[in-house]
Amino acid sequence: MSDTREATLSGAAERAGRYRWMIVALLFAATVINYVDRQMIGVLKPTLMTDLGWTEKDFAGVIIWFQFAYAIGYIAFGKIVDSAGARVGYTIAFVIWQVAHIAHGAASTMTQFAMARFGLGIGESGNFPAGIKAVTEWFPAKERAFAIGVFNAGSNIGAILTPLIIPLMVVAWGWRSAFVITGVVSFVWLIAWWIMYRRPREHSKVGAAELAWIEQDPADPTTPLGYGAVFTRRETWAFALGKFFIDPIWWFFLFWLPGYLFERYDLNLMTFGLPLAAIYLISDFGSVAGGWMSSRLMKAGWTANRARKLTMFICACLVVPVVFAESISSVWVAVLIIGIATAAHQAFSANLYAVPADIFPRAAVGSVIGIGGTAGAVGGMLMSFYAGEVLERLGTYWPLFMVAAGAYFLALLCIHLLSPRFERVDMASRA
Repeated sequence: MSDTREATLSGAAERAGRYRWMIVALLFAATVINYVDRQMIGVLKPTLMTDLGWTEKDFAGVIIWFQFAYAIGYIAFGKIVDSAGARVGYTIAFVIWQVAHIAHGAASTMTQFAMARFGLGIGESGNFPAGIKAVTEWFPAKERAFAIGVFNAGSNIGAILTPLIIPLMVVAWGWRSAFVITGVVSFVWLIAWWIMYRRPREHSKVGAAELAWIEQDPADPTTPLGYGAVFTRRETWAFALGKFFIDPIWWFFLFWLPGYLFERYDLNLMTFGLPLAAIYLISDFGSVAGGWMSSRLMKAGWTANRARKLTMFICACLVVPVVFAESISSVWVAVLIIGIATAAHQAFSANLYAVPADIFPRAAVGSVIGIGGTAGAVGGMLMSFYAGEVLERLGTYWPLFMVAAGAYFLALLCIHLLSPRFERVDMASRA
């Protein structure tokens, strides 16, 4: 009977249209912008270190201020999007991060850069809480990981575009103008978001059949739940510790990989873009494939627990070869190994982001994501400090790749110990 109902709903959704995927397209575009803005400082690291006289520790310090703000902002935006909704929450975040991004163009001192990065961190921290909230509103559980994987792929597209476009802009107009131009142009997205986004029941483009498909999961409370209601749950910390271990590795790839390619393979601003873009092109595949795999297994009858954890275990295994990256003399072989590792990260991350919606009611998802994002940013701060010390003292990336190789197994172990079956959390009975 349930199979018949699912087939009926699926067929009805196909006939009624797929407007929910337009929402994913908007989230994808915002994430592209988010990562262009975020990664520009990594791409410009050699230029900034030369022009402004920074050391490795100075660069790490600027990154830490961004991550500190990101940690604060994630907590704040988790609550904001649960209370105000994805439409308003995303708007607030986007305006803050674009103003801060543009301000980089006027910065000259370490303090001014740190202030601009702090503002960027506050604003950009709202991207994923608002995006996950939007996916939770627009997709049933069995499609969420795939939808998250698709819009999360925007991070890789942003990371691909940055090393290809920004060096050309820097050569033509200088690095300060590059910050200003990219920031001003990005406001086009905000106009589209404000016009196109509504909740499914409030949207004229959503037919009855597609709405039924979106709302097929059992109803849960819609009253926003505070951090106190989720903070003491083991399931919250399963997600948060997962983020604590894996997010620092992505920060490392994002901010230090351009410098690594410069130094290890003697590249420059105009030649390192293609290898870096290739790495993130490979990772883009991982983002979509990881979400597709667990969603496919769930549609085949697997539980979320088995589907998500098997996918994450495979991803953890695929990261391990990155430990040999620095010993490889060929830049393109290194690109392949690092690219597979970044793809595995994105696949792991897409499944981890789907977990709060799997086990918590919709009203708590933003808060859980906020706590997890803060934990990830704290881990990122520790990784940035470690990277600055290692590179300043030892001048080698090998210890950093070692950390990356083991982080995903630690994350999965914590997730499994704290939430062995991904059982649905009953917040009402908890209260």
